[in-house]
Amino acid sequence: MPRTVLVTGGNRGIGRAIADAFTDAGDDVVVTYRSGEPPDGLVGVRCDVTDTGAVDRAFTEVEEKFGRVDVLVANAGITKDQLLLRMSDEDFTSVLDTNLTGAYRVTKRAVRGMLRSRHGRIVLISSVVGLLGSPGQTNYAASKAGLVGFARSLVRELGPRDITVNVVAPGYVETALTEVLTPERQQQIKQQVPLGRTATSDEIAGVVRWVASDEAAYVTGAVIPVDGGLGMGH
Repeated sequence: MPRTVLVTGGNRGIGRAIADAFTDAGDDVVVTYRSGEPPDGLVGVRCDVTDTGAVDRAFTEVEEKFGRVDVLVANAGITKDQLLLRMSDEDFTSVLDTNLTGAYRVTKRAVRGMLRSRHGRIVLISSVVGLLGSPGQTNYAASKAGLVGFARSLVRELGPRDITVNVVAPGYVETALTEVLTPERQQQIKQQVPLGRTATSDEIAGVVRWVASDEAAYVTGAVIPVDGGLGMGH
């Protein structure tokens, strides 16, 4: 039977690749988006993860069409990079509100149905930056590191109900965000990675799909790096 999979921020980049991977596996996939139109070929619901009411409305819409959410991939995120002394309070709090508190909001709403059915898969998309740190990204790194503690606490709450919670931590990925970097900066990044290259979105998506599959039913509380070796030892 196809599962209902909800991918937040699934209209582009890594989120879109994750949505496509679950669709290819035969699941019913819904992506959230904040503005514009949903991507071609995917079912979309408008949702701002910083708004609890919008999150509830999005889940209600999905549940009315497909039933409970079986798999949640909390992928929605933003960056507002700046050195600490130049970073505004809004730069810091807005990134945490989207990346960390947003994940809390969607997970809390998804867990309702999962608890009733005594089954569920939750995958939180973190980043190697949350493990290694990065200058100019104290806000982003804090939000992504926070997902690890959030996930592992949830594991202890939800494990008896057969709900797994895992974190996937991508490294540098070929997306629209990295395309704007200068060739020199892109080369510097690749030199830091033992594999000598950036990842593709599909490589991240494959790991996300696996950790939400029956094959990974005994994997929970894990932080899975998909970073070409960049974050070894962290």
